[in-house]
Amino acid sequence: MTDIFIANNTEVIILSILGITLLTQIIYYSTLYNRIHRHNLSANKGKIAFSTEYPPLSVIICAKDASKELEENLPSILEQDYPEFEVIVVNNNSSDESEDLLTLMENKYPHLYHTFTPDSARYISHKKLALTVGIKASKYDWLVMTETNCKPVSKDWLKLIARNFTNETDIIPGYSGYERGKGWFQRKVSFDNLFHAIRFLGFALIRKPYMGIGRNMAYRKELFFKNKGFSAHLNLQRGDDDLFINRIATSGNTRVETDMNACVCMKPIEYKKQWKEEKISYAVTSQYYKGIQRYLLGLETFSRLLFYVSFILLLVLSIQNKSWGITGICTLIYITRYMCQAIVINKTTKDFGESGYWFTLPIFDLLQPLCNARFKIIRRFRRKRNFMRK
Repeated sequence: MTDIFIANNTEVIILSILGITLLTQIIYYSTLYNRIHRHNLSANKGKIAFSTEYPPLSVIICAKDASKELEENLPSILEQDYPEFEVIVVNNNSSDESEDLLTLMENKYPHLYHTFTPDSARYISHKKLALTVGIKASKYDWLVMTETNCKPVSKDWLKLIARNFTNETDIIPGYSGYERGKGWFQRKVSFDNLFHAIRFLGFALIRKPYMGIGRNMAYRKELFFKNKGFSAHLNLQRGDDDLFINRIATSGNTRVETDMNACVCMKPIEYKKQWKEEKISYAVTSQYYKGIQRYLLGLETFSRLLFYVSFILLLVLSIQNKSWGITGICTLIYITRYMCQAIVINKTTKDFGESGYWFTLPIFDLLQPLCNARFKIIRRFRRKRNFMRK
């Protein structure tokens, strides 16, 4: 019988791998994934210098058959507590009542304007064209991007974004989350969205920005035209936000707004197919990212999966060989990682005003990279023309 404090060579090797992956994971959580919470603490303590001026700005929204979303969400944007701003909605060939609704709302809100994309527009992504039309129609230098399914959680949304408008700043990404939905699928989607935000906002906070999301983001109009807009990726349907920011963001021109009241909220995704197509589209654009961030995130995902594999193998072997000391060490390593992860994740959810993840965290933590791998495989078997401009 194996002594409880003695491990065989196989157990020692797996234990070493488990220890290395634990160290790797702790480094990621302590240096990158906790950045949002640390940033909020610094902001609340007055350690971050913010601008006290509120320059005029333009909010740009692209609408496609979204009359119900516009009716529900647009007033919360138009009624922001901000000195001077305009809201430009580009009607992207909608076939619903969007045009009539926007015309009526313009009578109530004098700072609302709407325009449209030409019916004959071809050979370019309709969304990129619509955004370009809206940007050209805007009067002000600062542009705030959002979407029809997004609602600011407070009337201070624009003020909190604008406090980052310094002379050195050109880009301000923010957070967009989902309302709390019922059921397993809704929680999985919310966790995936949160973890994705922790990653790209975390990199931006350590001065390594690599992408943004057009649901809650600001940048200068001058920067858009200086870099010829979306011309670098006109062949793709998507990429109007992440690829554009990936190309123009630098360590010195990007700040991040993570205050709870600067978030925008979205209705939960109802259909799995909708989320699937959204994730596949992201898998398409992410392969064009420039910079080391893509590979660093890949390393984290690999170390996470290797951690789980090593943990399960070592746990089974140690129990089978009655190496109870190794079983105890293995369990302690797992608990150490879980506690580190749970503290960082749940402090961040609290910062964003969302519900936490405790009992479901280990499950979602393992499912998230597996689901993303599945979407990447599906993308490889899709025809390339499915992702090109139409």
